[in-house]
Amino acid sequence: MAPITRSAGSVSVQERPILHSSTGIDEALALVMEDESDLTPLEDVDQVPEKQPRTPKKKAAPKKVPVEDDKRPGEERHSKSRNTRKPRKRATSQENTVTDSEVPPKKRKRACKPEPIYIIPDVEKKATPFRGRLGYACLNTVLRTRKPANEAIFCSRTCRIDTIKKNGIDWVKDLGRQNAEDMLKIIEWNEKNNIRFMRISSDMFPYASHETYGYSLEYCAAVLAQIGALAKRYGHRLTTHPGQFTQLGSPRGSVVRSSIRELEYHAEMLDRMGIDQDGVMIIHGGGVYGDKGAALARMKDVIKHKLPARVRARLVLENDELCYNAADLLPVCTELAVPLVFDYHHGMLNPSPGLPPSAIITQANEIFRRRGIRPKQHYSEPRAGAVSIMELRAHSDRCQTLPEGLPDDMDLMIEAKDKEQAVLHLYRIYDLCPVIHASLRPPVTHETKETKGRKSARKTRSQK
Repeated sequence: MAPITRSAGSVSVQERPILHSSTGIDEALALVMEDESDLTPLEDVDQVPEKQPRTPKKKAAPKKVPVEDDKRPGEERHSKSRNTRKPRKRATSQENTVTDSEVPPKKRKRACKPEPIYIIPDVEKKATPFRGRLGYACLNTVLRTRKPANEAIFCSRTCRIDTIKKNGIDWVKDLGRQNAEDMLKIIEWNEKNNIRFMRISSDMFPYASHETYGYSLEYCAAVLAQIGALAKRYGHRLTTHPGQFTQLGSPRGSVVRSSIRELEYHAEMLDRMGIDQDGVMIIHGGGVYGDKGAALARMKDVIKHKLPARVRARLVLENDELCYNAADLLPVCTELAVPLVFDYHHGMLNPSPGLPPSAIITQANEIFRRRGIRPKQHYSEPRAGAVSIMELRAHSDRCQTLPEGLPDDMDLMIEAKDKEQAVLHLYRIYDLCPVIHASLRPPVTHETKETKGRKSARKTRSQK
Protein backbone atom coordinates (compact mmCIF):
# COMPACT_ATOMS: atom_id res chain seq x y z
CA MET A 1 0.00 0.00 0.00
CA ALA A 2 1.49 3.35 -1.10
CA PRO A 3 1.98 6.05 1.52
CA ILE A 4 -0.08 9.24 1.43
CA THR A 5 2.06 12.38 1.22
CA ARG A 6 1.01 15.86 2.34
CA SER A 7 2.93 19.09 2.73
CA ALA A 8 3.05 20.93 6.09
CA GLY A 9 4.97 24.09 5.54
CA SER A 10 8.51 23.18 4.56
CA VAL A 11 8.25 19.72 6.09
CA SER A 12 6.93 16.80 4.16
CA VAL A 13 4.97 14.43 6.31
CA GLN A 14 3.88 11.05 5.12
CA GLU A 15 0.62 9.78 6.47
CA ARG A 16 -0.01 6.12 6.42
CA PRO A 17 -3.28 4.40 6.94
CA ILE A 18 -3.93 2.45 10.11
CA LEU A 19 -3.02 -1.16 9.60
CA HIS A 20 -4.84 -3.80 11.56
CA SER A 21 -3.15 -7.01 10.53
CA SER A 22 0.15 -8.28 11.80
CA THR A 23 1.53 -8.25 8.23
CA GLY A 24 0.63 -4.61 7.88
CA ILE A 25 2.47 -3.75 11.05
CA ASP A 26 5.62 -5.47 9.83
CA GLU A 27 5.45 -3.52 6.56
CA ALA A 28 5.01 -0.25 8.42
CA LEU A 29 8.03 -0.93 10.57
CA ALA A 30 10.11 -1.75 7.54
CA LEU A 31 9.16 1.54 5.87
CA VAL A 32 10.01 3.50 8.98
CA MET A 33 13.45 1.90 9.15
CA GLU A 34 14.11 2.83 5.49
CA ASP A 35 13.64 6.58 6.00
CA GLU A 36 13.84 7.23 9.76
CA SER A 37 15.37 10.69 9.37
CA ASP A 38 12.31 12.13 7.62
CA LEU A 39 9.63 10.68 9.85
CA THR A 40 8.46 11.20 13.39
CA PRO A 41 9.12 7.86 15.21
CA LEU A 42 6.13 5.66 15.79
CA GLU A 43 5.99 5.39 19.60
CA ASP A 44 4.90 2.36 21.52
CA VAL A 45 4.36 0.32 18.43
CA ASP A 46 5.30 -2.79 20.33
CA GLN A 47 2.48 -2.06 22.81
CA VAL A 48 -0.05 -3.35 20.29
CA PRO A 49 -0.21 -7.03 21.21
CA GLU A 50 -0.81 -9.73 18.75
CA LYS A 51 -4.19 -11.33 19.22
CA GLN A 52 -3.88 -14.61 21.02
CA PRO A 53 -6.54 -17.22 21.62
CA ARG A 54 -7.96 -16.89 25.12
CA THR A 55 -7.10 -19.71 27.44
CA PRO A 56 -10.13 -20.75 29.46
CA LYS A 57 -10.00 -20.64 33.29
CA LYS A 58 -6.50 -19.25 33.30
CA LYS A 59 -5.62 -15.61 33.48
CA ALA A 60 -2.81 -14.62 31.21
CA ALA A 61 0.23 -13.11 32.85
CA PRO A 62 0.53 -9.37 32.24
CA LYS A 63 2.94 -8.49 29.51
CA LYS A 64 6.00 -6.47 30.46
CA VAL A 65 5.99 -3.11 28.73
CA PRO A 66 9.38 -1.41 28.54
CA VAL A 67 9.30 2.33 28.98
CA GLU A 68 12.24 4.51 28.15
CA ASP A 69 13.46 6.71 30.98
CA ASP A 70 14.77 10.19 30.45
CA LYS A 71 18.49 9.89 31.04
CA ARG A 72 21.30 12.37 31.09
CA PRO A 73 23.93 12.12 28.28
CA GLY A 74 26.32 9.28 28.84
CA GLU A 75 23.96 7.25 31.02
CA GLU A 76 22.86 3.83 29.96
CA ARG A 77 19.23 3.51 29.02
CA HIS A 78 17.23 0.79 30.65
CA SER A 79 13.66 -0.42 30.63
CA LYS A 80 11.18 -0.49 33.47
CA SER A 81 8.23 -2.76 33.78
CA ARG A 82 4.94 -1.95 35.36
CA ASN A 83 4.83 -5.35 37.01
CA THR A 84 8.46 -5.89 37.94
CA ARG A 85 10.80 -3.75 39.95
CA LYS A 86 14.54 -3.83 39.63
CA PRO A 87 16.14 -4.75 42.97
CA ARG A 88 17.97 -2.00 44.75
CA LYS A 89 21.70 -2.10 44.68
CA ARG A 90 23.10 -3.02 48.06
CA ALA A 91 25.75 -0.83 49.52
CA THR A 92 29.18 -2.38 49.60
CA SER A 93 31.25 -2.63 52.75
CA GLN A 94 33.36 0.23 51.43
CA GLU A 95 30.26 2.40 51.10
CA ASN A 96 29.20 1.56 54.66
CA THR A 97 32.54 2.62 56.08
CA VAL A 98 32.31 5.95 57.94
CA THR A 99 35.37 8.13 57.48
CA ASP A 100 36.89 10.25 60.22
CA SER A 101 35.59 13.39 58.57
CA GLU A 102 31.98 12.18 58.70
CA VAL A 103 30.01 13.12 61.83
CA PRO A 104 26.81 11.25 62.72
CA PRO A 105 23.75 13.49 62.67
CA LYS A 106 22.66 14.85 66.02
CA LYS A 107 19.41 13.57 67.45
CA ARG A 108 16.81 16.26 67.32
CA LYS A 109 15.46 17.08 70.78
CA ARG A 110 11.72 16.94 71.15
CA ALA A 111 10.37 20.39 71.82
CA CYS A 112 8.58 20.78 75.13
CA LYS A 113 4.91 21.43 74.72
CA PRO A 114 3.68 24.61 76.34
CA GLU A 115 1.58 24.27 79.45
CA PRO A 116 -2.07 24.09 78.45
CA ILE A 117 -4.43 26.85 79.45
CA TYR A 118 -6.88 25.49 82.02
CA ILE A 119 -10.39 26.83 82.36
CA ILE A 120 -11.17 26.83 86.08
CA PRO A 121 -14.87 27.02 86.89
CA ASP A 122 -16.23 29.17 89.69
CA VAL A 123 -17.19 27.61 93.03
CA GLU A 124 -20.16 28.10 95.29
CA LYS A 125 -19.01 30.11 98.30
CA LYS A 126 -19.73 28.79 101.81
CA ALA A 127 -18.83 29.76 105.37
CA THR A 128 -17.22 27.79 108.23
CA PRO A 129 -15.65 28.71 111.58
CA PHE A 130 -12.94 26.07 111.00
CA ARG A 131 -9.46 27.51 110.68
CA GLY A 132 -7.36 24.39 111.10
CA ARG A 133 -5.06 22.81 108.54
CA LEU A 134 -6.25 20.74 105.58
CA GLY A 135 -4.00 18.05 104.16
CA TYR A 136 -3.81 15.45 101.40
CA ALA A 137 -2.31 11.99 101.06
CA CYS A 138 0.80 10.65 99.37
CA LEU A 139 0.68 12.16 95.87
CA ASN A 140 0.72 15.59 94.25
CA THR A 141 -1.11 15.40 90.92
CA VAL A 142 0.44 18.55 89.46
CA LEU A 143 3.99 17.39 90.10
CA ARG A 144 3.27 13.74 89.27
CA THR A 145 2.04 14.58 85.76
CA ARG A 146 4.92 16.84 84.79
CA LYS A 147 6.26 16.40 81.24
CA PRO A 148 8.52 14.84 80.13
CA ALA A 149 7.77 11.78 82.24
CA ASN A 150 11.33 11.48 83.56
CA GLU A 151 10.89 14.86 85.28
CA ALA A 152 7.76 13.79 87.18
CA ILE A 153 7.97 14.27 90.96
CA PHE A 154 6.43 11.68 93.25
CA CYS A 155 7.50 9.76 96.34
CA SER A 156 5.91 6.35 95.75
CA ARG A 157 8.07 4.58 93.17
CA THR A 158 7.88 0.86 93.82
CA CYS A 159 8.49 -2.48 92.11
CA ARG A 160 7.82 -6.22 92.28
CA ILE A 161 9.82 -8.85 94.10
CA ASP A 162 10.82 -10.36 90.75
CA THR A 163 12.49 -7.03 89.93
CA ILE A 164 14.42 -7.17 93.21
CA LYS A 165 15.66 -10.65 92.32
CA LYS A 166 16.73 -9.41 88.90
CA ASN A 167 18.27 -6.03 89.77
CA GLY A 168 19.38 -6.50 93.35
CA ILE A 169 18.62 -4.76 96.62
CA ASP A 170 20.78 -1.70 95.84
CA TRP A 171 18.54 -0.93 92.87
CA VAL A 172 15.46 -0.96 95.13
CA LYS A 173 17.16 1.19 97.73
CA ASP A 174 17.94 3.72 95.00
CA LEU A 175 14.18 3.96 94.31
CA GLY A 176 13.72 4.88 97.95
CA ARG A 177 16.39 7.55 97.70
CA GLN A 178 14.67 9.08 94.66
CA ASN A 179 11.35 9.07 96.52
CA ALA A 180 12.88 10.79 99.52
CA GLU A 181 14.56 13.44 97.37
CA ASP A 182 11.26 14.16 95.62
CA MET A 183 9.61 14.60 99.02
CA LEU A 184 11.74 17.70 99.49
CA LYS A 185 10.31 19.18 96.28
CA ILE A 186 6.75 18.33 97.29
CA ILE A 187 7.17 20.10 100.64
CA GLU A 188 8.44 23.20 98.83
CA TRP A 189 5.40 23.13 96.51
CA ASN A 190 3.07 22.68 99.49
CA GLU A 191 4.58 25.65 101.29
CA LYS A 192 4.21 27.83 98.22
CA ASN A 193 0.53 26.81 98.01
CA ASN A 194 -0.29 27.15 101.75
CA ILE A 195 -0.72 23.40 102.36
CA ARG A 196 1.08 22.43 105.55
CA PHE A 197 -0.25 18.97 106.31
CA MET A 198 0.55 15.81 104.32
CA ARG A 199 0.59 12.04 104.64
CA ILE A 200 3.80 10.35 103.47
CA SER A 201 3.38 7.40 101.15
CA SER A 202 3.97 4.00 102.75
CA ASP A 203 5.80 3.01 99.52
CA MET A 204 8.54 5.59 99.93
CA PHE A 205 11.01 2.78 100.70
CA PRO A 206 9.74 -0.29 98.81
CA TYR A 207 9.82 -3.57 100.77
CA ALA A 208 11.79 -2.01 103.62
CA SER A 209 9.81 -4.12 106.12
CA HIS A 210 9.87 -7.34 104.12
CA GLU A 211 11.01 -10.45 105.97
CA THR A 212 13.48 -11.42 103.22
CA TYR A 213 14.20 -8.23 101.29
CA GLY A 214 13.87 -5.67 104.07
CA TYR A 215 16.66 -3.17 104.82
CA SER A 216 17.63 -0.39 107.18
CA LEU A 217 17.13 3.26 106.26
CA GLU A 218 20.60 4.20 107.48
CA TYR A 219 21.82 4.58 103.88
CA CYS A 220 19.31 7.43 103.35
CA ALA A 221 19.67 9.06 106.78
CA ALA A 222 21.00 12.36 105.39
CA VAL A 223 18.08 12.90 103.00
CA LEU A 224 15.53 11.93 105.68
CA ALA A 225 17.10 14.46 108.04
CA GLN A 226 16.74 17.15 105.35
CA ILE A 227 13.04 16.30 104.96
CA GLY A 228 12.43 16.66 108.68
CA ALA A 229 14.39 19.89 108.92
CA LEU A 230 12.51 21.42 105.99
CA ALA A 231 9.12 20.40 107.40
CA LYS A 232 10.06 21.83 110.80
CA ARG A 233 11.26 25.11 109.29
CA TYR A 234 7.95 25.59 107.47
CA GLY A 235 5.77 24.22 110.27
CA HIS A 236 4.44 21.30 108.22
CA ARG A 237 2.93 18.17 109.75
CA LEU A 238 3.88 14.78 108.25
CA THR A 239 2.07 11.55 109.15
CA THR A 240 1.86 7.99 107.78
CA HIS A 241 -0.82 5.36 107.24
CA PRO A 242 0.55 1.78 106.97
CA GLY A 243 -1.35 -0.52 104.62
CA GLN A 244 -4.45 -2.62 105.21
CA PHE A 245 -2.37 -5.77 105.76
CA THR A 246 -1.22 -4.35 109.11
CA GLN A 247 -3.41 -6.54 111.36
CA LEU A 248 -2.48 -6.50 115.04
CA GLY A 249 -5.51 -8.62 115.99
CA SER A 250 -4.82 -11.46 113.57
CA PRO A 251 -4.79 -15.02 115.02
CA ARG A 252 -1.80 -15.85 112.80
CA GLY A 253 1.57 -15.15 114.34
CA SER A 254 3.23 -14.53 110.94
CA VAL A 255 0.72 -11.78 110.13
CA VAL A 256 1.29 -10.10 113.50
CA ARG A 257 5.08 -10.24 113.06
CA SER A 258 4.81 -8.72 109.57
CA SER A 259 2.55 -6.00 110.97
CA ILE A 260 5.04 -5.13 113.69
CA ARG A 261 7.89 -4.94 111.13
CA GLU A 262 5.78 -2.57 109.02
CA LEU A 263 5.14 -0.30 111.99
CA GLU A 264 8.84 -0.38 112.92
CA TYR A 265 9.75 0.71 109.39
CA HIS A 266 7.39 3.69 109.53
CA ALA A 267 8.61 4.64 112.99
CA GLU A 268 12.24 4.50 111.81
CA MET A 269 11.42 6.74 108.85
CA LEU A 270 9.76 9.37 111.07
CA ASP A 271 12.48 9.11 113.72
CA ARG A 272 15.25 9.68 111.16
CA MET A 273 13.36 12.76 109.96
CA GLY A 274 13.33 14.09 113.50
CA ILE A 275 9.53 14.41 113.42
CA ASP A 276 7.97 15.12 116.82
CA GLN A 277 5.01 13.37 118.43
CA ASP A 278 2.57 14.88 115.90
CA GLY A 279 3.98 12.51 113.29
CA VAL A 280 1.57 9.66 114.03
CA MET A 281 1.02 6.30 112.32
CA ILE A 282 -2.65 5.42 111.69
CA ILE A 283 -3.92 1.85 111.26
CA HIS A 284 -7.38 0.26 111.13
CA GLY A 285 -8.63 -2.26 113.63
CA GLY A 286 -8.33 -4.99 111.00
CA GLY A 287 -10.39 -8.13 110.60
CA VAL A 288 -12.77 -9.68 113.11
CA TYR A 289 -11.89 -13.29 112.19
CA GLY A 290 -15.32 -14.53 113.23
CA ASP A 291 -15.08 -13.17 116.76
CA LYS A 292 -14.75 -9.40 117.18
CA GLY A 293 -14.26 -9.59 120.96
CA ALA A 294 -11.39 -12.08 120.65
CA ALA A 295 -9.77 -10.03 117.91
CA LEU A 296 -9.92 -6.88 120.05
CA ALA A 297 -8.36 -8.77 122.97
CA ARG A 298 -5.45 -9.94 120.76
CA MET A 299 -4.98 -6.39 119.47
CA LYS A 300 -4.78 -5.00 123.01
CA ASP A 301 -2.26 -7.67 124.00
CA VAL A 302 0.01 -6.89 121.04
CA ILE A 303 -0.12 -3.14 121.69
CA LYS A 304 0.64 -3.53 125.41
CA HIS A 305 3.28 -6.26 125.34
CA LYS A 306 4.77 -6.69 121.85
CA LEU A 307 5.09 -3.27 120.27
CA PRO A 308 8.39 -1.44 120.82
CA ALA A 309 8.02 1.78 122.81
CA ARG A 310 8.96 4.02 119.87
CA VAL A 311 6.25 2.35 117.77
CA ARG A 312 3.56 2.59 120.43
CA ALA A 313 4.39 6.27 120.95
CA ARG A 314 3.21 7.03 117.39
CA LEU A 315 0.34 4.53 117.06
CA VAL A 316 -3.20 5.76 116.31
CA LEU A 317 -6.29 3.67 115.54
CA GLU A 318 -8.99 4.54 112.98
CA ASN A 319 -12.58 3.34 112.56
CA ASP A 320 -13.37 1.61 109.27
CA GLU A 321 -16.45 1.10 107.10
CA LEU A 322 -16.82 -2.67 107.53
CA CYS A 323 -15.47 -4.15 110.77
CA TYR A 324 -14.84 -1.68 113.58
CA ASN A 325 -16.84 1.48 114.13
CA ALA A 326 -15.78 4.23 116.50
CA ALA A 327 -17.81 2.76 119.38
CA ASP A 328 -15.85 -0.51 119.04
CA LEU A 329 -12.46 1.20 119.28
CA LEU A 330 -13.01 4.02 121.77
CA PRO A 331 -12.86 1.73 124.86
CA VAL A 332 -9.56 0.23 123.68
CA CYS A 333 -8.14 3.67 122.87
CA THR A 334 -9.21 5.09 126.23
CA GLU A 335 -7.76 2.14 128.17
CA LEU A 336 -4.41 2.10 126.33
CA ALA A 337 -4.15 5.88 125.78
CA VAL A 338 -3.98 5.26 122.01
CA PRO A 339 -5.59 8.17 120.12
CA LEU A 340 -8.48 7.58 117.73
CA VAL A 341 -8.74 9.18 114.30
CA PHE A 342 -12.40 9.48 113.39
CA ASP A 343 -13.13 9.01 109.69
CA TYR A 344 -16.40 10.77 108.79
CA HIS A 345 -16.90 8.75 105.61
CA HIS A 346 -16.42 5.44 107.41
CA GLY A 347 -18.64 6.64 110.22
CA MET A 348 -21.42 7.27 107.72
CA LEU A 349 -21.17 3.74 106.28
CA ASN A 350 -20.57 2.01 109.65
CA PRO A 351 -22.16 4.27 112.27
CA SER A 352 -21.88 3.96 116.03
CA PRO A 353 -25.41 3.60 117.49
CA GLY A 354 -26.18 6.27 120.08
CA LEU A 355 -22.86 8.05 119.47
CA PRO A 356 -23.03 10.97 116.99
CA PRO A 357 -19.85 12.26 115.28
CA SER A 358 -19.67 15.31 117.57
CA ALA A 359 -19.51 13.09 120.67
CA ILE A 360 -16.91 10.82 119.04
CA ILE A 361 -14.74 13.80 118.11
CA THR A 362 -14.91 15.13 121.69
CA GLN A 363 -13.77 11.82 123.22
CA ALA A 364 -11.13 11.16 120.53
CA ASN A 365 -9.58 14.61 120.77
CA GLU A 366 -9.36 14.30 124.55
CA ILE A 367 -7.01 11.33 124.16
CA PHE A 368 -4.90 13.34 121.71
CA ARG A 369 -4.58 16.19 124.19
CA ARG A 370 -3.74 13.83 127.03
CA ARG A 371 -0.84 12.53 124.97
CA GLY A 372 0.30 16.01 123.89
CA ILE A 373 -0.50 15.32 120.23
CA ARG A 374 -2.34 17.74 117.96
CA PRO A 375 -5.75 16.16 117.06
CA LYS A 376 -6.38 15.02 113.51
CA GLN A 377 -9.35 13.44 111.75
CA HIS A 378 -10.20 12.20 108.25
CA TYR A 379 -12.85 13.45 105.86
CA SER A 380 -14.07 12.27 102.48
CA GLU A 381 -17.31 11.97 100.54
CA PRO A 382 -18.81 9.18 98.40
CA ARG A 383 -19.16 9.75 94.69
CA ALA A 384 -22.30 11.27 93.28
CA GLY A 385 -24.92 8.66 92.45
CA ALA A 386 -23.26 5.89 94.49
CA VAL A 387 -25.76 3.29 95.75
CA SER A 388 -24.12 -0.05 96.54
CA ILE A 389 -21.70 -0.45 99.44
CA MET A 390 -18.79 -0.87 97.02
CA GLU A 391 -19.71 2.35 95.23
CA LEU A 392 -20.23 4.22 98.48
CA ARG A 393 -16.83 3.15 99.81
CA ALA A 394 -15.00 4.84 96.94
CA HIS A 395 -13.78 8.37 97.64
CA SER A 396 -15.01 11.20 95.46
CA ASP A 397 -12.59 13.24 93.39
CA ARG A 398 -13.22 16.32 95.53
CA CYS A 399 -15.24 17.30 98.58
CA GLN A 400 -17.89 19.99 98.32
CA THR A 401 -18.44 20.66 102.04
CA LEU A 402 -16.68 20.55 105.39
CA PRO A 403 -18.29 18.75 108.34
CA GLU A 404 -19.91 20.92 110.97
CA GLY A 405 -18.56 21.36 114.48
CA LEU A 406 -14.85 21.04 113.66
CA PRO A 407 -12.56 22.30 116.44
CA ASP A 408 -10.27 25.11 115.38
CA ASP A 409 -7.10 23.42 116.65
CA MET A 410 -7.60 20.22 114.66
CA ASP A 411 -5.97 19.02 111.42
CA LEU A 412 -8.26 17.48 108.80
CA MET A 413 -6.95 15.02 106.22
CA ILE A 414 -8.95 15.28 102.97
CA GLU A 415 -8.99 11.80 101.45
CA ALA A 416 -10.02 12.53 97.88
CA LYS A 417 -8.80 11.31 94.49
CA ASP A 418 -7.73 14.75 93.32
CA LYS A 419 -5.27 15.05 96.24
CA GLU A 420 -3.95 18.61 96.50
CA GLN A 421 -6.62 19.87 94.08
CA ALA A 422 -9.29 18.75 96.57
CA VAL A 423 -7.62 20.90 99.25
CA LEU A 424 -7.33 23.91 96.95
CA HIS A 425 -10.97 23.42 95.98
CA LEU A 426 -12.05 23.72 99.63
CA TYR A 427 -9.73 26.71 100.06
CA ARG A 428 -11.66 28.48 97.30
CA ILE A 429 -15.10 27.48 98.61
CA TYR A 430 -14.48 28.61 102.20
CA ASP A 431 -11.79 31.28 101.61
CA LEU A 432 -9.47 29.44 103.99
CA CYS A 433 -6.17 30.38 102.30
CA PRO A 434 -4.97 32.30 99.24
CA VAL A 435 -4.82 30.16 96.10
CA ILE A 436 -2.36 30.45 93.21
CA HIS A 437 -4.42 30.24 90.04
CA ALA A 438 -1.61 28.55 88.07
CA SER A 439 -1.72 25.65 90.53
CA LEU A 440 -5.40 24.90 89.86
CA ARG A 441 -6.69 22.16 87.58
CA PRO A 442 -10.30 21.76 86.44
CA PRO A 443 -12.37 18.85 87.81
CA VAL A 444 -13.59 16.09 85.54
CA THR A 445 -16.88 16.79 83.81
CA HIS A 446 -18.53 13.51 84.76
CA GLU A 447 -17.29 11.64 87.82
CA THR A 448 -17.59 7.88 87.46
CA LYS A 449 -18.81 5.64 90.28
CA GLU A 450 -16.18 3.01 89.46
CA THR A 451 -13.25 2.68 91.84
CA LYS A 452 -10.65 2.32 89.05
CA GLY A 453 -8.73 -0.08 91.27
CA ARG A 454 -6.95 -3.27 90.30
CA LYS A 455 -9.24 -6.10 89.31
CA SER A 456 -9.25 -9.33 91.21
CA ALA A 457 -6.79 -11.87 89.83
CA ARG A 458 -9.25 -14.62 90.68
CA LYS A 459 -11.93 -13.01 88.54
CA THR A 460 -9.50 -12.48 85.68
CA ARG A 461 -8.46 -16.14 85.69
CA SER A 462 -12.07 -17.31 85.75
CA GLN A 463 -12.85 -15.28 82.65
CA LYS A 464 -10.11 -16.90 80.59
